[in-house]
Amino acid sequence: MVPHALGPTASCDSKIQDVTMDDAIDDSLVRAQRLVAKNRRKRYLELHPEYLTDASLELADPLLYDRLIRRFQTASEREAEGQKKGFSGHLATDLWRAEAKKDALAQPDPNSLFTYSRGPQGQIVDEDKDDVPMTKEEGRAWWVDEMTQRFLRGGDDDFDYGHVDKNHKYDPLEWERDLQDAWFESMESDFDSDGEGKEKVLTGETGIQDY
Repeated sequence: MVPHALGPTASCDSKIQDVTMDDAIDDSLVRAQRLVAKNRRKRYLELHPEYLTDASLELADPLLYDRLIRRFQTASEREAEGQKKGFSGHLATDLWRAEAKKDALAQPDPNSLFTYSRGPQGQIVDEDKDDVPMTKEEGRAWWVDEMTQRFLRGGDDDFDYGHVDKNHKYDPLEWERDLQDAWFESMESDFDSDGEGKEKVLTGETGIQDY
């Protein structure tokens, strides 16, 4: 018997499988690229810890900064911070914080750590939820973690992520060690084998004296 030729349905199914496989490969590549970028951003923060202590970072989330950092600052610490920002910087921060409170009051975020309401004289009053830091150290740790996660997910619109994401210089140290180990292993392999994984056999002089 002559076997039946593949019909249009089989050909179509094959094309669908090819497309599905291509999509899966593309998704894997995208995930791999995101992972590389995230690891490089993490390495960048390790090499540039000053990013997380920059006074201008307060503008990233003035309300969160107010509740995690400013609430624990002494008068002298606030004064020193204000001098570092300068008059215009200090004024801009106050305006940003006031606008952020208005927005939080008008459009409450259910995921926010804090809620806001109007006081008896019309002022905006912030109210803590149960899960808030109770000490200065906890507040600082919380702030650093929030800003770290924001940076890793690409949330800083003023930062040039391309400078980091495409830069091999920010590859994690473990990757460098892996490359070095692989290089040394290849050198040992070349030294002990004939290049094809087989043990080298010395030819020529045997070292045995013929008498």
